[in-house]
Amino acid sequence: MGTFWEVTSPDKKASQIVFNEVNRLDQLLSKYNPRSEISILNRTGKLKVSSDTFYLIKKSKEFWQISDGAFDISVASLVDLWGFSDKKTKIPTDKEIQLTLALVGSDKIILQENNSMVEFKLPGMKIDLGAIAKGYALDCAVKKLKESKINSCLINAGGQVYALGEKFSSPWKIAIKNPRQPGNLEVLTLKDQSSSTSGDYQQYFQVNNKRYSHIINPKTGYPVDSKINSVTVIDKSGLNADALSTTIFILGTKEIKRLLTEFPDTKIYIKETDQVIKKLTI
Repeated sequence: MGTFWEVTSPDKKASQIVFNEVNRLDQLLSKYNPRSEISILNRTGKLKVSSDTFYLIKKSKEFWQISDGAFDISVASLVDLWGFSDKKTKIPTDKEIQLTLALVGSDKIILQENNSMVEFKLPGMKIDLGAIAKGYALDCAVKKLKESKINSCLINAGGQVYALGEKFSSPWKIAIKNPRQPGNLEVLTLKDQSSSTSGDYQQYFQVNNKRYSHIINPKTGYPVDSKINSVTVIDKSGLNADALSTTIFILGTKEIKRLLTEFPDTKIYIKETDQVIKKLTI
């Protein structure tokens, strides 16, 4: 899925169980795998997919509705246009952005429940599950661990983690890095929860001292400029944590209260420009 995975557990079977499940899902969901269902769908525009892929695209459309279009997996063409997919970053012209925006919108993704068919309304459309697939894979891996009676494991998927159970009778501890002050860490304790962070400090490029993040606003076609450096979301669902961290980073602070009412068990830590990390509650 385009990132590293690490497994820590007192049970020696845990790592193989996790990697088997993640490899299975990589064959379906990763845009970095040319043989995955997502890659084939992006090339053909129509495909009968597995239950996992169909479920995740359906959940993505639900987040698109909840977020009023801020979370949008059809932003893939814009990510390509800005060069983040092939690491050849550039600033596109306004005309290029406007033309590409015509291919964006999860309402243009047609789902047929009866046969798990996915179809794009417009040729040239693409989807990217990068903002939700890792979280789903974590949930699936944890389910497999529980089925094997493993109750203590920490899975790190490129910065998003799931903490199953406890570490030697104490909650797992993780640290949130302050993007502009790396030595300033916020330590969190997790038990049967996932933590996902979205920020402007891992994948970006700069031109004339302006930072362009890899997270694109699907409504404007430009990288997000919400005055937020990072958002960390804690939730019992890895899928929710993954999708919400991206959504909040795009929306900014004004919509956070509304989202918290939709997900009352979620905890959010946010770092705005020149401010310390702070926890938000309803």
